[in-house]
Amino acid sequence: MPKAKTTFVCQNCGTQSAKWLGKCSGCNEWNTLVEEVVYKESKSGLRRSFSEQVAKRPIPITEVKAEANDRLPIPDNELSRVLGGGIVPGSVMLIGGDPGIGKSTLLLQLGLNFKGVKTLYVSGEESANQIRMRAERIGNLHDDLLLLTDTSLERVMERIDETEPSLVIIDSIQTLQSPEIDSVPGSVAQIRECTGELIQFAKESNTPVILIGHITKEGNIAGPKVMEHMVDVVLQFEGDRQHLYRLLRSSKNRFGSTNELGIYEMQGSGLVEVDNPSQVLLSQRDEGLSGSAIAASMEGERPMMIEVQSLVSTAAYGTPQRTTTGYDVRRLHMLLAVLEKRCGFNIGKFDVFLNMAGGIRVDDPAIDLSVICSILSSSEDYPIPGQICFAGEVGLSGEIRPVTRIEQRIREAEKLGFEEIYLSGYGLKGVDPKSFKITIRPVKRVDEVFQSLFG
Repeated sequence: MPKAKTTFVCQNCGTQSAKWLGKCSGCNEWNTLVEEVVYKESKSGLRRSFSEQVAKRPIPITEVKAEANDRLPIPDNELSRVLGGGIVPGSVMLIGGDPGIGKSTLLLQLGLNFKGVKTLYVSGEESANQIRMRAERIGNLHDDLLLLTDTSLERVMERIDETEPSLVIIDSIQTLQSPEIDSVPGSVAQIRECTGELIQFAKESNTPVILIGHITKEGNIAGPKVMEHMVDVVLQFEGDRQHLYRLLRSSKNRFGSTNELGIYEMQGSGLVEVDNPSQVLLSQRDEGLSGSAIAASMEGERPMMIEVQSLVSTAAYGTPQRTTTGYDVRRLHMLLAVLEKRCGFNIGKFDVFLNMAGGIRVDDPAIDLSVICSILSSSEDYPIPGQICFAGEVGLSGEIRPVTRIEQRIREAEKLGFEEIYLSGYGLKGVDPKSFKITIRPVKRVDEVFQSLFG
């Protein structure tokens, strides 16, 4: 019987080494290398071969039959938007997020709403009684949702073969253990082996599989990075547990765009879809206070009106602080430098705190104009009228650069009752201001905006 080979694998990044090292050469983390078996005689024959399905010879691409796979429609508009219109048969999706953010609730709710579609929910973290209690709270029970509480990959695959479900949900991939690998659940080797087996099952049976993954303290999905390359879709479930809203983003999608965003509100009865996020985010806004500006932002193809809040105060400890919530702090440093150099505002000696209301993180560069307006509003203690909104990217020379999807931003602002919107004067080609009821204010430089707002 051949002797099993072992190697030392970093539990953080998956780098392999022939000997133990105190510091990983791949990610420079200390004490992360663990000895694992990389070859072992198969006991159960769990891994199945593609030999019967894969062509024996290379063939021209024109001879490959194009099969149109209709997406499986899902009863969740936000998830469907992020995935690109539904679940593709045979696809494998990986969803990660902070502990307690609502990953299990989201997928259990999906299974409860999937009436008429046999769904197998495999849990290695909760008992069947715990899942039943949560299911009674968030939805109506039905016989098409099957529960399995097991951590053995071999037994899970046997139950899948017996029940032949139309959708498989694994909660979570870090809890599964394959008999082929002599290591603890959650190790790099176990995650790689279990993921590979489930992907092979999905491709052979044309059954979609959804995996829930834990994340590390840095916010990355735990396990080898190759796992994210193996799956078809990688979703991130984000949000602050102190806020009601949860955001579902796609960082990889082989079947659709990665720019779409799904928004949910966490309630006692589960996750509720937010159809009109602009109206919800602006409903708690206090008008008449300085340091607040409204940005016409875009998340994928969805326009959103977001309130930007700033606070500028004297530095109490000598060294000015720059703190952001939901916004890139490096971008804030750049905008403050533009205000100093190009516009003559002395903000370097003040503390600047920036917050995106509602706990939402924004990456759209069109929010730059509202950020600097809210900062100047707080610095001068002069409130911006509540009927004004902004959409423009700020360049290093102080110019207001045009942004994409101008008409969608204008119509969203008009629908919510705004009277004026400040836009780049360079990007209004093809836009007819007379076709909108809202007043369009074209500006080309930052100082023009300040003169118009503050005189």
